[in-house]
Amino acid sequence: MEFVVGASEATMRSLLGKLGSLLAQEYTLIRGVRGDIQYINDELATMQAFLGDLGSALDDHDRRLKSWMKQIRDMAYDMEDCVDDFAHRLPQDSLSNARCSFIVTIVYELWTFWPRRDIASKIAELKVRAQHIAERRSRYGVDNPIPRSSRARATHAVTYGIAEHLMVSRQLIRTENPVGVKVDMEKLGGSLTKRDKGSHRAVVSLIGFGGVGKTTIAMALYRDFRNEFDCRASVTVSQNFDEDEVLRDILGQIKPTNRQIKPKEEKEGSNTGKLENKSLVADIKSSVKRVVPLLSGHKPQSNDGSTKSKIGSMNHDQLIEEIKKRLDGRRYLLLVDDIWSVETWETITNWLPHDNTKDSRVIVTTRFHAVGAACSERDGTDYLHTVNVLSDADSKSLFHQGVSECPSSKESERMKEEVNEEIWKYCGGLPLAIVTMAGLVACNPTKNSDHWSKVCKSLFPEQVAPLTLEGVTRILDYCYNDLPADLKTCSLYLSIFPKGSKISKKRLTRRWISECFVAEKQGLSAEEVAETYFNQLVSRKIIRPVDHSSNGKVKSFKVHDMILEYIVSKSSEENFITLVGGHWLMPTPSNKVRRLSMQSSGSRHGNSTKGMNLSQVRSLTVFGSQNRRLPFESFNNGIIQVLDLEGWKGLTNKHLIDICKMLVLKYLSLRRTEVSEIPSKIEKLQYLETLDIRETNVEVLPKGFGQLKQLRSMLGGNKNTRKALKLPDLKNKEPMKALRILSGIEIDEDSSAVASLH
Repeated sequence: MEFVVGASEATMRSLLGKLGSLLAQEYTLIRGVRGDIQYINDELATMQAFLGDLGSALDDHDRRLKSWMKQIRDMAYDMEDCVDDFAHRLPQDSLSNARCSFIVTIVYELWTFWPRRDIASKIAELKVRAQHIAERRSRYGVDNPIPRSSRARATHAVTYGIAEHLMVSRQLIRTENPVGVKVDMEKLGGSLTKRDKGSHRAVVSLIGFGGVGKTTIAMALYRDFRNEFDCRASVTVSQNFDEDEVLRDILGQIKPTNRQIKPKEEKEGSNTGKLENKSLVADIKSSVKRVVPLLSGHKPQSNDGSTKSKIGSMNHDQLIEEIKKRLDGRRYLLLVDDIWSVETWETITNWLPHDNTKDSRVIVTTRFHAVGAACSERDGTDYLHTVNVLSDADSKSLFHQGVSECPSSKESERMKEEVNEEIWKYCGGLPLAIVTMAGLVACNPTKNSDHWSKVCKSLFPEQVAPLTLEGVTRILDYCYNDLPADLKTCSLYLSIFPKGSKISKKRLTRRWISECFVAEKQGLSAEEVAETYFNQLVSRKIIRPVDHSSNGKVKSFKVHDMILEYIVSKSSEENFITLVGGHWLMPTPSNKVRRLSMQSSGSRHGNSTKGMNLSQVRSLTVFGSQNRRLPFESFNNGIIQVLDLEGWKGLTNKHLIDICKMLVLKYLSLRRTEVSEIPSKIEKLQYLETLDIRETNVEVLPKGFGQLKQLRSMLGGNKNTRKALKLPDLKNKEPMKALRILSGIEIDEDSSAVASLH
């Protein structure tokens, strides 16, 4: 129910703003419609206040209340679609200017009579729906929620520590020194460095249930011993994976080389450091070759772009052949995370060379003992290791670490001392549970020990018995229900991204803004508020930072598999996001699709949108490089606001003509696609806020670029070809006052083009 509140509030906040703008337009509405819109506006404002009260109410699972809330949400969706479609069908230049002549006004009203009549009819229907929804509340006894004391500060929670979060955006969950892996590392480290007489490839299998820390240990091994190998790669496979995508991922990490060092056969027991030194010398030589031309004012040749393009065009058999070619005769380290079946393992082994493996190593993680045993089947060569829960000492240390990574104050320091002992003991040594509870405690510094005692008793009725999957779900339920409404919506949005993927922070926050989940608040820009929300999700351990910039800020992050699975189930339940393909098997939605995420999948039947109502899709995201067909003809161009096609190989310049008809588009990403030219009709996208054309073949922007008055972020350039994006001649154009970020843009001696933007 909490998720319905968050999603509905965000939708209605966006809708109320649009209704206010529509009411302010004197010439756009047919006589009599203004009253209907005002009625709907007032009714929705009241419903929004009611939903806000639900955020601080008891977690009541009354079916009547949930049904009523879903009716509100669906009506708000339909109303927003109606308003956006209306804006799409009318001329974008408003006649609100008082200087417009009487004749021009008459012509305008005649020309737009039919679309205005159409919206009048739809608004009348929506008014009746709003009346019926309001009547059902009293008819079926949907009472006002009773706030609970523990939620008294819920509205404050959204802005809790807003300044602190802006200042400490670099405080994160880091995995450089993970807690509780020392014993496992000592046991398994030798398996990666040991040299066998036969130079066979060995497999190290880590077995354990979800959340116990398999991936943490595997990544620690991968990081600490990577320099022992000539090349290395790390991939996630899971239940339902796309073989070609995983193959391309591996090839993207294992570069071909013409200078590959062929080390002499080492004598048994010789110092393996010799190989490290040779690799180090080779790396230094390579770096010098790249740096010297730069110092001389010349750019070194790079074939990264052509190599990526070549990989993208390979079929399945060619990909396997290329992997075997690159690995042959080299000592490699391959980490394969989350294997679910023996068949998957057999598929992967067929990709790898069977001879001349040079003591290579494969690290595997799995939840199933039978799978691990099949992976590590050779006695004396392979290794099978069961990952156990943490000891009390490590559990306590991990909990302390999780709490201390969050913004601190004198009050929170006192709170840590009071509540630590009780909570971590109830988590049964499960790292995921411990870290999640640490985030919950740290973000509620005003809660006392009595409160946490009650929480523990409700979450862990079995006392200190081994924590079950049901127990983990209860923890996730409580932690998500503790989120303010805005953060619930932002958390739900994570379900768009594939399992195991590394997600760009800026990609996420820019999309939040375009979806109207984030707005200016307390004198802060939308970008600053989005940064604050992101940092709160980090503090609550919902997301785990992976890469950081030089100033310590997060560049990319991941979501733990079990947390993402929980979010996906809630998102599907509330029709917030619809997934096609990917790791999660989801039923075809029975109602309208609002946000569509198309992901790579190994099963063909899971990649189809057949049978779905796509006429109300507001957001479309495509993952994976496969050349699939997108159902553009099924979309309503008047309501799509987010179009993220990053990496889609099927995109051509011809598709951009259709995209330029999506007049309310706010976010457009064509990154890593094969487009080479942006059409001049891009100027029609007057609501566009983010345009991302990095790593494409686009070299020059059209002159219409200067007409994008709402554009906030312009991202271009191609790091593979080392070419910057050229601006058109923008002299004598109106300034682009909303523009905040220019990336990958060529700045020459005559910088008048850039200067004219502001």
